[in-house]
Amino acid sequence: MSADTGMRAMVLAAGRGERLRPLTDRLPKPLVRVRGAALIEHHLRALADAGFKDVVINTAWLAERIEAALGDGAAYGVRIHYSRETPGALDTGGGIRNALPLLGQAPFAAINADILTDYDFTRLRTPLPADADARLVLVPNPPHNPAGDFGLDDDGRVTSESAYTFAGIGVYRPALLAAEPRTRFGLAAVLRPAVAAGRVIGEIHRGVWHDVGTPEALERLGGGRCDG
Repeated sequence: MSADTGMRAMVLAAGRGERLRPLTDRLPKPLVRVRGAALIEHHLRALADAGFKDVVINTAWLAERIEAALGDGAAYGVRIHYSRETPGALDTGGGIRNALPLLGQAPFAAINADILTDYDFTRLRTPLPADADARLVLVPNPPHNPAGDFGLDDDGRVTSESAYTFAGIGVYRPALLAAEPRTRFGLAAVLRPAVAAGRVIGEIHRGVWHDVGTPEALERLGGGRCDG
């Protein structure tokens, strides 16, 4: 295990998992089991291996089940801090903004709970340059998102083109979220203006990456419920 970086990470786990119903009517999506462990457990172990010690998890739908399953994080080599929300209240950007008091003043990493990837989280520890407010990990456009989300220029700056899909993995300055006046908003609402201003850098990950958001995707990965 790597040394403590001092940098905090957040795992976004508050979603309802509508596309995976009826499975997620009784089971929060982060606890869906894929390749021998719950989705969120893969992230916690990878973050610990990358040197992250403090991990914030936002919860909403079936929050008590997530907290009961993961506890204080000691089993995964991290300290978990929970940011509980009202189900459906804050969206992705609002959920991060709500958790800022737990994330501190320095740039932090954030990862969607409902992906499966072999991306090396130690790369998230690379300091942001002074002229960047965020760093995004992008992947080649998958079949479920052929239109893409962003592009990347030759200098490593994220553009508004749609050559790649946002992987749900990034690093953010707290001020990027803190300046948004709305309580509920998607992460794209603050990312796109920052991209337009040239203040977002990125990289392409061409390894394993799956959005485990549909029954078909879950079946392809041999996934299912997490008992307990």
